[in-house]
This record gives sequence, structure tokens and C-alpha cells, in this order.
Amino acid sequence: MKTGEKIKILYIDDEQNNLNGFKATFRFDYSVLIAANTSQAYDYLRDHSDIAVVLCDQRMPDKTGVQFFEEMRRTYPNPVRMLITGYTDIESVIDSVNRGHIFRYIKKPWTDNDVKSAIEEGHKFFLTHSLLAAKNQELQSAYDELGKFAYSITHDVRGPLLSVIGGLELVKEMSDLTEIRELLEMMAESVRKLDEYIKNTHEYYKLKRGMVQFTEIDFHTLMADIAALFRIVSINENVEFIHSVEQNEPFHSDEISIKMILSNLLSNAFNYQKKNAADKKVVVNIVVKDNKVTISVTDNGIGIHPDHIDNIFTMFYRATSEETGSGLGLYNVKDALNKLGGNISVESELNKGTTFTVNIPGNTHGSK
Repeated sequence: MKTGEKIKILYIDDEQNNLNGFKATFRFDYSVLIAANTSQAYDYLRDHSDIAVVLCDQRMPDKTGVQFFEEMRRTYPNPVRMLITGYTDIESVIDSVNRGHIFRYIKKPWTDNDVKSAIEEGHKFFLTHSLLAAKNQELQSAYDELGKFAYSITHDVRGPLLSVIGGLELVKEMSDLTEIRELLEMMAESVRKLDEYIKNTHEYYKLKRGMVQFTEIDFHTLMADIAALFRIVSINENVEFIHSVEQNEPFHSDEISIKMILSNLLSNAFNYQKKNAADKKVVVNIVVKDNKVTISVTDNGIGIHPDHIDNIFTMFYRATSEETGSGLGLYNVKDALNKLGGNISVESELNKGTTFTVNIPGNTHGSK
């Protein structure tokens, strides 16, 4: 509930005079919804997820208030439940309180102060319970991520290290220089994969904890810097690397995040090429127009199977076993774009290639 908003409450009673009187009495203090039966009450609960307190008369024609709250708790557990009752029903009410079906009860005849006090107390409980639920969800999410990291470290860190250790043991027994060079290259590839994992893990934590810093970005300079980093890869892997930039207006955003986005998309484009193809190619186009940058990264590599498209931005998800990636690169891209207010789409065809298209709005207020 936003600051200044009234507490939303639902009052259920089969007597219309009671409903009208209740709403007239408390309409200035609270946002009051009234229902003459439990069916109407369920309609309100379905359509108003921000109802904090539900008050119900015990003596209802279709079912008692206790029965209604017992059912309601299964589907709508968050609103605080309060029963309005007379002395004759006190035993069933106490039992319901003990079993957790209701938060408290208000005895008839009640006074305005009785109801206000109960609502204020119930609302405090509602806010506390909602905050705890949100924190528990955050903790569960953090626990799930920790479990994924533990598995990933076993798989993605220990695997390359074992490859290097095994290679070193084999080198001791070798004398042929050609065989030694081949083995050293395999070991170097394992180290590169380990470095990629460490880099992506660092980027993940930096994105989670860091604040974006908006500055003016010259994409000609930015792309030249990134192209220099991938030029050696392009030569070594025999991949044609083409890039272009169209920018005739100033653009403000977080340069570190944009560099990370481009670097991860380019790493994928180079990593998932067809190994023995003669016409390997990676193309980057950057267009700045109307305070928005559109970045497309296209390759003619192995492509992504349609079954995997919806999951490639999930943490630790790998769409192919042909390359051992960290499973964090595209997750980091998506996370960075969320912080920048951008979006990403992907088009891919098996054995023909993949295109990632990124759209990022500029920050009109400059640095902050």
C-alpha cells in the first residue's frame, strides 16, 4: 500500500442496514467494500488483491463466519480475518482463533473505537506478514541461486582444472613436439573457459550490487575498443568480423553495462560458430536514432534449437553442449537491460545462425 492510501477493508453481513451503517461510519477512515453474502465477498477478494482486513458477521444464512474464513484462508490467506459475533457463539470463535482461522473477534454490540482499534491492529499484522513473506521469497531466491552456483562451480570450475591437471600429467610422458603443442592448446582452451566463467560471475555480482552511471556515449569509440578485443579471436578462428555504427546525436546511458552487453553477445557469436566452416562471419550493427540505440549481433553459426529459445536468458542454462559456457552471459545481458529499461529479442535457425537485437532508450537527464 502506498503512503497516504486508505486501508482497504471488506465487511460482510447479510443485513443491508448493517452494511450501510458500517460503510457510512468508516468511509472517511478506510476504503470500505461491503458484501451481503460470501459469494459476493469472494468476487471482491478476487478483484481486489490489496484488501488488508476482512470482517464478517458470524451469523450468515449460507454458512457461518467461521466456516467462511476457514474456506477463505485456503485461497486468500493474506487478508487479516476478523469475526463479529455475540456471546452465544463464543466457544466456536475461540476454537477458530486457536486454529488460526481468524486473527481476532469483535463482540456485539461493538463501538466505533472497538472496530477502529481492531482494524489498525490487524493492518499492522498484515503489513508485517506481507514484509516477512517478501523477505522469505527473497531468501528462497538467494538460496536457489546459491545452489545453482555450487553445482556450477563443480561443473564449470573443476572440469577445466581437471583437464589442465590431466594434460600436465600427459606432457610428462611426451617427447613429440607436435603432440605437446596440441595438448597445450587443449589446456589453454580449458583455461580460457575458466577465465570466461570467472568474468561472467564477476559481472553478475557487479550488476546485482552496482548502480548505473549515465554518461554520454560515443558508439564509434566504444565499438572500436570492443572490436580491438575481438580482433585476435577473429584472426585465430578465421571469422570475418564486420561492424558499423550510425550515430548523429548524443546518447546517454551506462557505458559499462552497454560494453558488457556487447561483449557477451559477441562472445556467443564467436563461440558458437561451425568449427570447420569456411565462411564464418559475425556482424554488428549499431544505430542511434530518436534517443534510442538499436544493436544487432548476427552470426552464421550453429544456431539455437526452437525448444531452447525461451530459456536462454535463464541463469546457468545452456542451449548446446558443443561449447562449455558459464550459463551466465545471456542472463547478465538480460539483467543489465532490465536496469537500463531496454529489451532483447532473438531469431535463430539451426545450422544457419542467430541474430540478437537489443533496444535501449537513452537517459534524457544525462549523468546521475
